[in-house]
Amino acid sequence: MIGVVDYGMGNLLSVQNALSYVGEDVLICSKPNQLNEVDKIILPGVGAFPDCMKNLHNRGFVPKLNQLVLESKVPILGICLGMQVMATEGLEMEVTAGLGWFDANVRLIEPGVDGVKIPNVGWENVQFNEESLLFDGFIKDPDFYFVHSYYMDCKNEGQVEAFYHCGKIKVTAAIRRENIFGTQFHPEKSSDFGRSVLLNFLDF
Repeated sequence: MIGVVDYGMGNLLSVQNALSYVGEDVLICSKPNQLNEVDKIILPGVGAFPDCMKNLHNRGFVPKLNQLVLESKVPILGICLGMQVMATEGLEMEVTAGLGWFDANVRLIEPGVDGVKIPNVGWENVQFNEESLLFDGFIKDPDFYFVHSYYMDCKNEGQVEAFYHCGKIKVTAAIRRENIFGTQFHPEKSSDFGRSVLLNFLDF
């Protein structure tokens, strides 16, 4: 059973449909204790970093996620904003503390440099670590669907599983720390490559 965290933000239906398509049972978890019933967790996200963290705190998800992910080592996949809030802090509108699972800051992609426009919407080819579990069996330079104006500046390069260049900025496209995974792209909107990433996570 896969638990999708419902904290009032996120593309829940698309994630649920993508998981159902690959044959997984899905539980939409609007209450923290529902996460006790699942084997793996997906943390989706669409919107602003401060709002996301506020909602996670207000709905009681932060202590439960820390317990399950950090102590019980339940696998989790953060998608887009769901990945970004795994960082130490976000710099969107105001400085906001994140979950702190990665030593990273979430910063604005500077517009106007090298023709960069934000939000960055569309398909990008990514370069990935050949030893990455998420990209196991992939061909070189697969493309994925992105929608974002901010990116994770990860201090530990060894935790960066994939990246792409937006102008001169090296954008973190995927991360991993033990049982904690994240993708800046939307695997649920990225056709066959996206489904393969989901399947690789589910096989972990």
